[in-house]
Amino acid sequence: MSSMSRPDGRAADELRAISITPGYLDHAEGSALIVQGSTRVLCAASIEDRIPGWLRGQQSGWVTAEYAMLPRATHTRTARARAQGRDVGRSQEIQRLIGRSLRAVTDLGALGERSITVDCDVIQADGGTRTAAITGAYVALYQALRWAQRAATEAGEEDPFPEFPLREAVAAVSVGIVTGASENRMLLDLCYEEDSEAGADFNIVATESGRLVEVQGTAEGSTYTRNQLDAVLDLAMQGIAELISAQKTAIAALA
Repeated sequence: MSSMSRPDGRAADELRAISITPGYLDHAEGSALIVQGSTRVLCAASIEDRIPGWLRGQQSGWVTAEYAMLPRATHTRTARARAQGRDVGRSQEIQRLIGRSLRAVTDLGALGERSITVDCDVIQADGGTRTAAITGAYVALYQALRWAQRAATEAGEEDPFPEFPLREAVAAVSVGIVTGASENRMLLDLCYEEDSEAGADFNIVATESGRLVEVQGTAEGSTYTRNQLDAVLDLAMQGIAELISAQKTAIAALA
């Protein structure tokens, strides 16, 4: 790892300062505000007693996500996609990624015929919005499921989830290879400035047990080797372990 300083003074293998505030919203069944460096994402989970039509009769629930960025989350205003009568392809890609990541650790059969939608709204963007959204969305989803259990108990009803639907935690982080004049630096958890300079950047999603959910890696301006990819995964797994620890701290605060 290079000793050269990063814009915020972090070590190459150091995450940005992270905080996760669970129960951030009063009305959502589950919610969390995740702050990772200067990136801030608000996640809210909603439970509905219905499922998509194509799932009827399959004894399964569904977990999905929606992702959006507020117009002034960035340095200049970005027009609202829906106001223009369209969805931005990037937002669709990211919300599908979030949904896949959450379903990877959810026993959909244990949900019963219920759907959970996790809305992820970027309040401020400074790189890593999709990875922060996944990390925060898990906390919101966990809280929503526990809320449903408590609500049933208070109403004198049966536990809706005799078998808790979440198998384990899931989190995500970015890694970049920044090409310099004399060396390549491998950096964990990129801010926007680093992401824009990276010759190759990656978004890694993995579970608490170390199983990979998704590996997105793109070379732009320079290629990378198999050995570098292995090193990227090692660095990402180190960061994900720290993020899962932050998730557990947030969840413990709900008790």
